[in-house]
Amino acid sequence: MDEISLSLRVLIGLAFVAAAWGKAANRSVFRGVVANYRLLPDFLVAPFALALPAVEAAVGLSLPGRTFAPWPEIGAAGLLLLFAAAMAVNIRRGRRHIDCGCFQSAHKQTLSWTLVARNLALAVLALLSAGASLPASLWELGEGLLAGTVAFLLLQSLNLLWSVRPAWRQPHAHHGGTVE
Repeated sequence: MDEISLSLRVLIGLAFVAAAWGKAANRSVFRGVVANYRLLPDFLVAPFALALPAVEAAVGLSLPGRTFAPWPEIGAAGLLLLFAAAMAVNIRRGRRHIDCGCFQSAHKQTLSWTLVARNLALAVLALLSAGASLPASLWELGEGLLAGTVAFLLLQSLNLLWSVRPAWRQPHAHHGGTVE
């Protein structure tokens, strides 16, 4: 059970570190994403966009270990719930077209209920992993680290799929009956 909790913390930790990296590497673009959500007053957009990658990195890096437990898990769940709420508010406003800003990769993800559900599920998993300790054996530790890394790669694959899915739904242009 401890290796399952470790794998969940590794999964979520890697997701937070990857998100922080993408946002920090694209600071000006991310500032625009934060502004586009239209949830913060203008004077808070830049400080929030600057601080969030550092907070995400700190949470992500502290999740796999147990030094600060249960605070990283609670922090991760809180951030994920905040992100889900921000997305849900904008979806309800009819603003699905905006970029979620999740990972700031070349593949933009527009807002969807799928992303809201993903964040809610990750928040629940973060809280479920809060009480466990590190695995007792080196073998179980390795299993937990490997399983979390594989789960992260699967999550990233799904994120890539979700980012290109809207393009599949676009109507295809017809070019006078010829195929190019």
